Amino acid sequence: MTRHGTDGTPNLALDPNMKPGENRDGRPRAMTIAGSDSGGGAGIQADLKTFSALGVYGTSVVTAVTAQDTKGVYAIAEVPDEVVIAQIDVVLEDIGADAVKTGMLSSRSIIENVTDRLEAWGIPHLVVDPVMVAKGGARLLQPTAVEAMKGTLLPHAEIVTPNIPEAEVLAGFAIASDGDARRAAIAIHGLGPRFVVIKGGHRDGSPDDLVYDGERFVRFSTDRVVTDNTHGTGCTFAAAITALLARGVSPMDAIAGAKAFVTRALLASYAIGAGHSPVNHQFGTEGIDLLPGLLAGGDVRRLDETVAAT
Repeated sequence: MTRHGTDGTPNLALDPNMKPGENRDGRPRAMTIAGSDSGGGAGIQADLKTFSALGVYGTSVVTAVTAQDTKGVYAIAEVPDEVVIAQIDVVLEDIGADAVKTGMLSSRSIIENVTDRLEAWGIPHLVVDPVMVAKGGARLLQPTAVEAMKGTLLPHAEIVTPNIPEAEVLAGFAIASDGDARRAAIAIHGLGPRFVVIKGGHRDGSPDDLVYDGERFVRFSTDRVVTDNTHGTGCTFAAAITALLARGVSPMDAIAGAKAFVTRALLASYAIGAGHSPVNHQFGTEGIDLLPGLLAGGDVRRLDETVAAT
């Protein structure tokens, strides 16, 4: 496709020999296709913070805009399908992506169009976070879109990361035991993804994640972090997997690393707002204060001028 400037004239490539999406300097790149969380704790905002924290250049495709804070979701506006498609195409043509994560894809048509474009661009790694309901209970996936997710998107996924309620919808039955979780993982794997991660945060006891790759089960276990600051944990987990895949980490190691990242982000979280506060995506740089260096004056020359009175 040819990109055009605001005046309608074609933009000329800086390097006419570059291929679409070619990586200039080898820096890993990841794309998130999801909804915007105006409170900054989940969705696109959480994904970009996670990409940055893990050393990956992040790009975004906004599928919906929400009026949201730590207490709930108050309004949702879907982005028109043609704008979602355009975001994917222009970014992948120019910048490319080593891995892509999908989050809130609220309608059947958005799911179908996103799948079509990612298939056309040949994305090497796709992580699907099957977002269905917000932390406060707001529905983020239309009922008619569930079948599209199962039949259209999941066959292209490398990794899918449902929590227990989402896994119940995808598998078609309730999960009340470890045996149920294993049966659900097998059923969801049958929909096409290479790896199924059933997250354990909604279950009592240790928040173990169950991973199934079609041949074996692997359980990743951590101690539960007791906190109310859990907003955006699912988005952050899937985004961390995506970032690590973009950096060349194997799928199993990426899942383990992402769980460690979320655990540390929970441990370093702090209360902000009156509801469920988000995890702390910047825990690794908390002790680094850039302000003194920025104000020291070494990078910028100040030239005071005297203006003569007229």
